[in-house]
Amino acid sequence: MKFFIDTANLDHIREARDLGILDGVTTNPSLMAKEGIAGDAAVRRHYETICQLTQGDVSAEVIATDYDGILREGRELVKIAPNIVVKVPMIREGIRAIRQMADEGIRTNCTLVFSAGQAILAAKAGATYLSPFIGRIDDTNWDGMALIREIAEIYAIQGYDTEILAASIRSALHIVESAKAGADVVTCPLNAILGLLRHPLTDIGLAQFLADHQKANV
Repeated sequence: MKFFIDTANLDHIREARDLGILDGVTTNPSLMAKEGIAGDAAVRRHYETICQLTQGDVSAEVIATDYDGILREGRELVKIAPNIVVKVPMIREGIRAIRQMADEGIRTNCTLVFSAGQAILAAKAGATYLSPFIGRIDDTNWDGMALIREIAEIYAIQGYDTEILAASIRSALHIVESAKAGADVVTCPLNAILGLLRHPLTDIGLAQFLADHQKANV
C-alpha cells in the first residue's frame, strides 16, 4: 500500500520524504489556505515546490464545477509537472471531465466519494485514483471501512484499474484498517503516519535494552 501525505505544509512533506515512506502528496484549496497560500500564481508556485520534493504523484484540485471549467483547469494543472494528478469532484460534470481527460492521457483523482455506485462510475470514466472519505463517513455513524471493502471487491471482480485511495484518514488505526480492507493508497496527515511508529512495548523494550547495555559496560 502506498502512503500519500495530505497537506500543503512543506516541512511535513520533507519529513515524510526523509523518513523514506513518502509515495505522493494530496492537497486542496483548504490546505493551501491553511498555509497562507492564496492567489493563482502563489498556488501554482507551491504546487511546483511540492512536485520538486517528491517523485510520486501530487493531486492538485480543480475549483470549477462545470465541464469546460474543470477541463480548462485540469489541462493547466498538468503543465506544472509530470507528476501532477488532477483532483476532480464526484459530480456529473466531473465524471464527464474525467472521461475526457482520460482520453487525453491526463491522470485524475476522483474525490468526495461516499458510495460504491460512485466508485463504479469513476472507474468506468477512467479515473486513475478514487478517494472515498472514510472519516467523514464515520462521522455520520456509518462504517467507512465497509465502503473500502465493498469497492475493493467490486474492482477485483470487474477488473477495474482505478486505485482506491483512502482519504479523510484520522488515525494510525485508520491506516491499518484501510490496508486490511484493500485500499491501494492512504492519504493522511503526517501525525497519523508517525502514529504507526508508536507502541508502549517498543518503548519498554528499548529502555530495557539500553539499561542492560549500560550495566554491561560499567
